[in-house]
Amino acid sequence: MDLFDNPAALVPIPIDDGALALMRQLPLPWPNAEVFARLLDETPWREESIVVYGKRHLQPRLTAWYGDASYTYSGLRLEPLPWTELLLLIRAAVESACGRRFNSVLLNRYRNGRDSMGMHSDDEPELGEEPVIASLSFGTTRGFVLRHKRNKHTLKLDLDDGSLLLMSGQLQRNWLHGINKSARPLGERINLTFRYIV
Repeated sequence: MDLFDNPAALVPIPIDDGALALMRQLPLPWPNAEVFARLLDETPWREESIVVYGKRHLQPRLTAWYGDASYTYSGLRLEPLPWTELLLLIRAAVESACGRRFNSVLLNRYRNGRDSMGMHSDDEPELGEEPVIASLSFGTTRGFVLRHKRNKHTLKLDLDDGSLLLMSGQLQRNWLHGINKSARPLGERINLTFRYIV
C-alpha cells in the first residue's frame, strides 16, 4: 500500500535529528487553482532586501507577512498585515491538519524558475526551542531540498500544488532547507509558511 493512498493524510517522512511529515492535498472548500488566483490577486506582494554575509541583497522572490506579531530574519524586520478572511480560513484548515496553533504566516511568491530560497534554518529566537513550521504550496511543483548541517546528508521532496509539509522537533536546529533555482521555464508558485511567534 502506498503511504500516500489517502492524499489528505499527514504522513511522517523518516529523517534523523528532526520530524517531517507530508500531506499531498490539504482539504479546502475551494479548488487549488481558485486559492492560488485569490492569493495572487489579493496579496500586496513586496520585494524585500536582506543581509547575507554582511551584504544587502534583494530576495529572489516576492513576500508578504501576516499575523499577530512582527518577525525579524537576516536583518529584515517584518510588521504584520492583518489577517484576511481567506488566510484565516486557510489557517484553520492547516491547524486542523497539523493539530498545532499558528499566529503568523509568511507568503512567498516564486514568479518563475529563477526565483528561489537560499539554504537556511528557521531558528530565530522568537520561534522557540523547537519551531513548528507548516509549509503549504500552490501552483507549480518545486523541489524542496534539505541538507543536514553536520553530515551533509541531503533529502529532496517535490512540493506539489495543494501539498502541506510539517517541520518540527529538532529539524531547524540540525537541517538547512531551501528551493533551488531552475534553468528550465517554470510557472508561478505561492508558498505559505505558518509559524507560531512566541
